[in-house]
Amino acid sequence: MENYKVKKLIGHEEIEQRVREVASEVNHDYAGKDPILAVVLKGGFVFAADLVRMLDVPFTIEFVGTSSYDGAVSSGDIRITKDLDISITDRHLLLVEDIVDTGLTLHVLCDLFEQRKPRSITIATMLLKDIERPFDLPLGYVGFGVPNKFVVGYGLDYNERYRGLPYIGYIESNTVGE
Repeated sequence: MENYKVKKLIGHEEIEQRVREVASEVNHDYAGKDPILAVVLKGGFVFAADLVRMLDVPFTIEFVGTSSYDGAVSSGDIRITKDLDISITDRHLLLVEDIVDTGLTLHVLCDLFEQRKPRSITIATMLLKDIERPFDLPLGYVGFGVPNKFVVGYGLDYNERYRGLPYIGYIESNTVGE
């Protein structure tokens, strides 16, 4: 497998500080609400791990798996590979995601979960890509806005590589995504 040059975009210290700020907002907003944090796998696990260690509010953690990418290209076909294991009816649901790119995956998940009658659905994402989306998403918490580049690190991957980078970067290559 080819290695690409990764250019740092957001450093570890910046990430740590922003996660602390997001956790403070979540602690404030969910005081007394006992939310379900549904981590969108695989990429959301690093952000979620850091976030939950900074939460003071009681919460339940769950995981949902989806698949839509083949390398750097979205297939547009969203598949649920792991569903939630508990009922979300009349509960506050906080979807924890690594990045909102086209938003299609989260749009599909929100539609699916809305049918299960949660009290609320909100999204916490580490990254929000600066692109137009054809639908609104319930974005409550955004770590950082990022340019329309293929980003990796801090849970984000390219062909299952680079997830473990302690920073967020983008791949410098003209061939990624082509």
